[in-house]
Amino acid sequence: MSDHAGLTHIDPLGRARMVDVTPKEATHRRALARAKVFMKPETTGKVAANAVTKGDVLGAARIAGIQAAKRTADLIPLCHPLLVGAVTINFTLGENFVEVESQVETVDRTGVEMEALTACAVAALTIYDMCKSADRSMVIGEMALWEKTGGRSGQWRRPPGELAMPLVNTPIGSIADIDALIDSGGSEEE
Repeated sequence: MSDHAGLTHIDPLGRARMVDVTPKEATHRRALARAKVFMKPETTGKVAANAVTKGDVLGAARIAGIQAAKRTADLIPLCHPLLVGAVTINFTLGENFVEVESQVETVDRTGVEMEALTACAVAALTIYDMCKSADRSMVIGEMALWEKTGGRSGQWRRPPGELAMPLVNTPIGSIADIDALIDSGGSEEE
């Protein structure tokens, strides 16, 4: 049997378990997450003009994100069900992307980071679904937790510009090519 010290979701026998949060005090908690759906500029224009054939892209994505936040514990196996107090989904349109921002709040014994991330992911997937007939080249990326408050660990905020290098969807011939790409900071040019 291996040592599982420090792993909160593993019992002494190495089995998955849900952490006991009952002794904790309920506190106000908030989390903010963001993601981007990258698309052709023409597609972003259609979203902005509400001219996508399936209908109101942002309206459908907003409702999907809210619903997803409320159902997170049904999707993530060791996530505690909690009473979601508020969910806000906002969008920012760029030239070739739609940014999704979700904010989730509760007064409970555990945080709402997973709810905010799930809301963001499902809203982004809904944008993809609504726009796929116009643009099959869309990419969902840059999904990350940006801020959380409440609980024992207090406040955390991601510093601006601190996202990991996105994966490059480029055929790579060997491990040496991968290492060279990483060493170059993601740029394929020398």
